[in-house]
Amino acid sequence: MDQSFIRPEGATAVLDLLAKSLGGLTPELRKAATHVLEHSNLISVSSIREMAEQANVKPNTLVRMARTIGFEGYEDFRKPFREKVIKGQEDFPDRVRWLQSLAQDGKLAGLYSEIATASIANIERQFSGTTSIAIKAAADDIVHAPTTYVLGTGMANSIAAYFAYIASLAIGKVTAIPRDGLLPTDGLARAATSDVLLAMAFKPYQHEVVDAVELAVSRGITVIGISDSPASPILTGAGHRFVVPMITTQFFASSVALMSLLETIIAFVIAAASPEAVKTIDMLQHRHEFHRSWSDGER
Repeated sequence: MDQSFIRPEGATAVLDLLAKSLGGLTPELRKAATHVLEHSNLISVSSIREMAEQANVKPNTLVRMARTIGFEGYEDFRKPFREKVIKGQEDFPDRVRWLQSLAQDGKLAGLYSEIATASIANIERQFSGTTSIAIKAAADDIVHAPTTYVLGTGMANSIAAYFAYIASLAIGKVTAIPRDGLLPTDGLARAATSDVLLAMAFKPYQHEVVDAVELAVSRGITVIGISDSPASPILTGAGHRFVVPMITTQFFASSVALMSLLETIIAFVIAAASPEAVKTIDMLQHRHEFHRSWSDGER
């Protein structure tokens, strides 16, 4: 093992190191690493042969993957995950249930319960998988950036617009892209190195979003990447990386954890913003109270 290698503190740090290394791996090693990243809860309980079969690679590929990021071998790589279980810090179990299994007479109560369980599990996994330090670092970059671009397509498009609207109330220059039928890369035409791009992408990853993130990284723009997999292509060059669990009983992805993360980032942005931001938010609150009074017939 490289004598200059400093062992990461804990399983989370190991996964973060592996995720950062994805771009420099061969296709076969990247395949193994992606499986490990997306099924990290199995590392401590599965043998190297089992993990290799699940990833559809040879066991030696996992060994080479571990050595590539500085470990002596796969068992050395696996050690922090086993220690995590011994200390009672194992991941929350998967609670995925298919809607079809509940689509029977008298099963709506069960469906209700499963949705609640999955939603709570997603939020638990979200907040246990990140830290206040990581969120504060991302929020500080947003506050100090001349302009923050918020990118989301499909489901994330309206969520991006919501985030940009709320954040702009606090700090001003926050804008959602793409707009008016343009491509995401068009929205970054005037972006400067000192700007920030908060990008969201979920499976299947839209190439327009991946292209925009790659463009931002090539220009030296700070990227805050939010995705559903640590192996997501938009996280490779991101300065801040957040993985949101989207387990659901439905056929569409759950946005509960995503909204929780974004609301937390907004809260940190407001906390770090200038006193003028409070005045703006107070004005919005007064406007809300006015409309509520008007609708209640208290004009």
